[in-house]
Amino acid sequence: MKGFILSVRKAKNEDSIALVLSPTEVRTYYRFFGARHSILQLGNLIDFEVEGEGSSFLPRLRSLSHMGFPWLFDKNKLLIWHNFIKRFEPHLKDTEEIESFYFDLLLSAAKKWDKQNPKRIVCESYVELLDYEGRLYPEENCYICEQRIEEEIALMQSFKPAHPTCLYSSALPTKKVLDFFGTKKTVFLEDHEVDYLFEIVMKGL
Repeated sequence: MKGFILSVRKAKNEDSIALVLSPTEVRTYYRFFGARHSILQLGNLIDFEVEGEGSSFLPRLRSLSHMGFPWLFDKNKLLIWHNFIKRFEPHLKDTEEIESFYFDLLLSAAKKWDKQNPKRIVCESYVELLDYEGRLYPEENCYICEQRIEEEIALMQSFKPAHPTCLYSSALPTKKVLDFFGTKKTVFLEDHEVDYLFEIVMKGL
């Protein structure tokens, strides 16, 4: 089985508890002496087997192997990856069975991480997620006052649109943002505009 590690926390002694996102589920697993294994790290894609299913204790990870990516030794790219993947644990909280969309989204992002600007990948992945979950608001009306937004738009968490004056926030060109929502591509956005969107994603999925 393959999965991304969404979180790792210490248990007794040197054991660890890991939350893993696979193509079909989000599960918590126990790993004896997990603290000794460098494979068991936040954000890693692992191949693993499970033992102890159906017992009163947590199922256990075994036969772990790490499926690496070439960018893992780039500290800046790794930091952005960790910051991105951390947002999935609270978002998928209390979820067990799941569609493959979330695993596929992370796998697609990881494969592109060394070829493109990671912040752009995060923004494009996030707008795909919002669209998949039916939470994308490609509207020209302010989420706060419900009046039409003109040439400049500000964005709240989940990319909800608002007037800059309603949100007391800096803004982006409205047409650029709506085009981004439609195409799910950041190619026509400047780096500082991508930084603006990235900071919103970091507030939570």
